[in-house]
Amino acid sequence: MIPKELLKKIRRIEIRTSQMVNEVLAGQYHSAFKGRGMEFEEVRQYEIGDDVRTIDWNVSARYGHPFVKVFREERELTVMLLVDLSRSHLFGTATQLKRELAAEVSATLAFSAIRNNDKIGMISFTDRVEQYVPPKKGTRHVLRLVRDLLYHEPKGSGTDISQVFDHLNRVTRRRCVVFVVSDFQTEGYERPMSIARRRHDVIPITITDRREIELPNVGLIELVDAETGETVVVDTSSKGLRRRYSADAVVVATERDRSFRRNKIDAIDVMTGESFVEPLTRFFRARKARA
Repeated sequence: MIPKELLKKIRRIEIRTSQMVNEVLAGQYHSAFKGRGMEFEEVRQYEIGDDVRTIDWNVSARYGHPFVKVFREERELTVMLLVDLSRSHLFGTATQLKRELAAEVSATLAFSAIRNNDKIGMISFTDRVEQYVPPKKGTRHVLRLVRDLLYHEPKGSGTDISQVFDHLNRVTRRRCVVFVVSDFQTEGYERPMSIARRRHDVIPITITDRREIELPNVGLIELVDAETGETVVVDTSSKGLRRRYSADAVVVATERDRSFRRNKIDAIDVMTGESFVEPLTRFFRARKARA
């Protein structure tokens, strides 16, 4: 039985994200992701302005005046969400947890997909594959994904992105648009991601909390690694410590982004407590411009 509070949260996410898709992201998703190709639809009479390269010479010769071939985009795509449910996503200092932000971003992408008649599936993971939901269409299916992202109790605690790519390749036979929603607080995923990119359109979405890149000056605090349980006491009143903490975070983020660039992968960065609409919009616009 799903708790009433969780049902309310799912409903809020449904209203918020579907409204976002309809009012802000309408058309941008469609423009950013093209279908599998062009499919022949019909032949019609030539009109002024038609591309002469589309003239069907056989039909034109038969009827004595020019006809052109008409094509339509074979639109239907399969979109897969690879969503990190590790314990590090149970962290959040700005009105929401990283897991909640991941659910909202995933819901927005899912509603965008079904609005464009695409299928949407999901693989949730920690240090193992937690759940696989095959691609389908429909609002009920999207709400099931959101429910699972918020309600599922993971068996694992750590993060292993490499094995989720292995699982993706086993369960998908056709090319997919793959969004990897994670804080990427792990190593060893570059090669599996590079291999997956040869077959799929891979797009990382990095989830970050402000306190993961800067510490407040609040004196002595105990920090706990959510995935290992390791604790350490630090004195945040030390300017040097806060400076080193931020510098280390910059190094990690820089190396992560460099890894994406090496593989010619475009990433989207979102932050808890901040709107993710602008990062998504910026990404869709950049994709459309390149296309």
